[in-house]
Amino acid sequence: MQAAVMPSPTAPEIGLPVQNTEQYGQINTNPVHAVAQQPVSTFSIDVDTGSYANSRRFLNNGRLPPVNAVRVEELINYFDYSYPLPQGRAPFAVHTDTVDSPWQPHAKIIKIGIKAQDLALKELPPANLVFLVDVSGSMNESDKLPLVKQTLRLLTEQLRAQDKVTLITYASGEKLVLPPTSGSQKQTILRAINELQAGGATAGEQAIQLAYKEAEKAHIKNGINRILLATDGDFNVGITDFDTLKGMVAEKRKAGISLTTLGFGTGNYNEHLMEQLADAGDGNYSYIDNPNEAKKVLQHQLSSTLATVAQDVKIQVEFNPATVKEYRLVGYENRLLKQEDFNNDQVDAGDIGAGHSVTALYEIIPAGQPGWLGESRYQPAPPAATGKAGEYAHVNLRYKLPGNSTSILISQPVTASSKPLAQADADTRFAIAVAAYGQQLRGGQYNGKMGWNDIIRLAQQANKPDPYGLRNEFVELAKIAQSLSAGSTNSGE
Repeated sequence: MQAAVMPSPTAPEIGLPVQNTEQYGQINTNPVHAVAQQPVSTFSIDVDTGSYANSRRFLNNGRLPPVNAVRVEELINYFDYSYPLPQGRAPFAVHTDTVDSPWQPHAKIIKIGIKAQDLALKELPPANLVFLVDVSGSMNESDKLPLVKQTLRLLTEQLRAQDKVTLITYASGEKLVLPPTSGSQKQTILRAINELQAGGATAGEQAIQLAYKEAEKAHIKNGINRILLATDGDFNVGITDFDTLKGMVAEKRKAGISLTTLGFGTGNYNEHLMEQLADAGDGNYSYIDNPNEAKKVLQHQLSSTLATVAQDVKIQVEFNPATVKEYRLVGYENRLLKQEDFNNDQVDAGDIGAGHSVTALYEIIPAGQPGWLGESRYQPAPPAATGKAGEYAHVNLRYKLPGNSTSILISQPVTASSKPLAQADADTRFAIAVAAYGQQLRGGQYNGKMGWNDIIRLAQQANKPDPYGLRNEFVELAKIAQSLSAGSTNSGE
C-alpha cells in the first residue's frame, strides 16, 4: 500500500481558498475648501513610493488595487521630474507652475515642485547600515525572501570600504548574523545574505530594538545611520500593537538613526504598518514587487534612498481670496498638518533625500467662476477681497538641515496666470496624468469627464524622457486598469 503524501506544513490545503489578510490604512479623500473659510493648507512632504509599486502588483495580477492601497501623492512621486537643481547654499529649490485643469471646468492646477541637491555615490558620507530581515515562515515565498536577498545583494555591491553593514534576522527570535562589517568585505556580507532561510513565527518588535541597539553601537558621527527593514509586515508575536510599534520607532529616531522599510509579498502584507513605520522613523517606504524595482530603489536612486539633505520639510500654502474661490489638495491625506504645526519646530515632518524630487498638486477655482460648492442660502457672500490681484497663492516651506533643531523658511508667490494644459511641459502633463490615474483608481470622484482613454492619451503624449522605461510601463498599467474597470460609467469611452 502506498504511503499517503502529507501536505507541506507551510502550504494551504488544496481546494481551500487562501485567506487574504492584507492591511491598509483608511484614506478619506481630501475635501474641497472655500478660501473665505479656510485660506491656509498645511502638509508634510512625502517621498514614499510604495503605493505605486504595490498597486502595480495588483494590476499585473489582474485585479484593481483596494481603494485604500492607492495614495495619489506616492504615485505622482514615483517618477522623477527634471526640475532645475538648486543654486547656492539651499539644499533644494522650489518651482511652481499653473495650468488649466482637465477635470473641472474653469479650474486650474497649481503644481509645486521641489528638487533636492544631488550627491554622487562617491560623495555620500560613510554609511552605517543595519539590514533587518524577516526570515519567518511567512517569508517562504518566491516574491519574499528570495527577492529580499536579491535586493540586499544589489546594495552590497555598491558599498565602499568606509561603509559598514550589520545583518540581523528575526523569526521566532532575533539573531545577530553579521556584526558590523566593512564594505570592502563584500564576499563575507554576500555569503551571509545568501545563507538566509525562512521558518518560524514573526516577533518583530524585539528585532527592531536589537537593530537600533546595534546601529547605535556602530554609529558614525555626521554619517548615514540607517536601518533597512525588509519584511511583509506580518508581526504576530510579541508587541504587535500598531501604535506601540510606531511610538517606539518615533522615539528611536531622536538618536539620529532613520528607518527605511522595504515591503515584500502578497496575501498577508501589512502595508499600513510598513508605510507608517517609515514615516515615524524619518525614512522612506518602498514596495519591492520585482527585481527592476529593487534596482530602482537601491541602485538608480541609492543616494536619495540613503542620504538625507533636508529634514522635517513642511509646506504651507495661503490662497488669495481676491483671486481664488475654492481649492483642494490632491493626495497627502495622511500627511496633513494643523496650521499652527508649520511654525512649530517640535512637529515632525517628512525628509528629502539627495536628488529627490517632490511634487504636489492643488486644483483651484478662480474667483468669480462656478466651482464645486454651491451658494449659501443663509450666509452672506464673503466681501470681495482686495489687493495682491497678481497672485493666486503664497507658498511657504520650512526645513531643517540634517542634525539641526531650528528650521529655515523659504517663501515665494504663485503668479495669477496660467497656460493651457497642451502648452505645459511634459513633466507637468505626465504628473497630471498620473494624478488622474490615481484618482480614477480611487473611484474618479474628482476626475470630471476625464476617463481612462483621456488619461492614457495624456500620458502617451508626455512619456519622454523615459531612461528606464517607467513612463511607458505606466501607460501599460493604465491600459490594464481600463480593461479591469470595463463597465464603469466613467470609462472615457
